[in-house]
Amino acid sequence: MVSMMDIYLLRYFLAVVETGSFTRAADRTFVTQPTLSAGIKKLEQQVGHSLFERTNRRVFLTDAGTRLLPRAKTILHECNMAQQVLDEASKTPLLRVGVLSTLSNRLVGDLLSTFRSKMPAAAIEITDGTEQELENRLEDRSLDFALSLYRGEPDTVSIGLKSEPYVFIVSNSHPLAGRTRVSASDLVEDYMIVRSRCEVLSETSRYFTDRNIRPRLVYRTPNDSRAVAMVAAGVGGTVVPQCLVDDRVSQVRLNGFDHERRLGLFLPRSELPEQTVEMAAAFTDHVREQWA
Repeated sequence: MVSMMDIYLLRYFLAVVETGSFTRAADRTFVTQPTLSAGIKKLEQQVGHSLFERTNRRVFLTDAGTRLLPRAKTILHECNMAQQVLDEASKTPLLRVGVLSTLSNRLVGDLLSTFRSKMPAAAIEITDGTEQELENRLEDRSLDFALSLYRGEPDTVSIGLKSEPYVFIVSNSHPLAGRTRVSASDLVEDYMIVRSRCEVLSETSRYFTDRNIRPRLVYRTPNDSRAVAMVAAGVGGTVVPQCLVDDRVSQVRLNGFDHERRLGLFLPRSELPEQTVEMAAAFTDHVREQWA
């Protein structure tokens, strides 16, 4: 029965759904993996159904898990709303901002630094996440804003910002470092690094396979900073959004690979506390000014 469920178990459940992994869900909820696994088992005992099917690589929802998912989101949404009402009494206005994990640390840091210089009393809570994780958190009202990928037309919940291309990066000592553009055949002898959270990962793979090139993969990581550091060290090259390029590496464009992404600011899905409205408006204006 729902009344028997512990809220923290539902948070574990949603974390597994959103990350697709017990390991990443444990990191997200700040517990060990055995603790999270025990929590999921306890929840399954409470509801009387298995909620996940586990394989070596992924975790999938069972039919029972699929039916529970929207109810779990609703329950947590109501809890978050209740907490928000209680927090409205706080004297310090707080903005909860989600940041796409593939955005440049420097880019986001500069944005927030200049905003705080305008509003030094601003309190900002930052959450990293994938595009889907940020969307889910906006929906359940645990975030006020999100800086993520903009894929649609102008609407009432998102603002389109600047666009940037995806480029291929190599170390500054690489023979191709001085080139502006290269073709897939130029990279046939090169080693490749895979950014596992790259939004154009499948397009990148298809780009090479369509040209009968099989890059030699030497490293796979969800950590973009680590990936760029490995490129700088000469371990291999990789595709990145242009904002991740720094002075340690050189960028080149791949002939026939013209993908780009547009960034967006996703707005609150519900009315904000009165003391936060002014700061939220200032934040919206600042992001549009800096990233237009």
